[in-house]
Amino acid sequence: MNTTSEVNTQKLVADLRVVVADAEELLRATAGQAGEKISVARERIQASLAAARIKLSDAEQAVRERSKQAASAADEYVNDHPWTAVGVAAGIGLVIGLLIGRR
Repeated sequence: MNTTSEVNTQKLVADLRVVVADAEELLRATAGQAGEKISVARERIQASLAAARIKLSDAEQAVRERSKQAASAADEYVNDHPWTAVGVAAGIGLVIGLLIGRR
């Protein structure tokens, strides 16, 4: 998995956490509201939130696993090709230094 989609997945997980927290807060705020329709809606929302929490947990686990795999692959590459890794790091450092120096 490339890093862009990994970052997007992490952002999605963070956004979903915010949505779940906001929905839970809304449920707490409307706890005193009476009515059959509101009760039915609250029950459906609570069920949906429970399912969302499970899916969110699964997504986080998948992101963690992919991150570990990417780190392991990078570590293996650096161990197999140390001078290439040093050269790439030096080149990136040079480019960043030039960009910062232009300011």
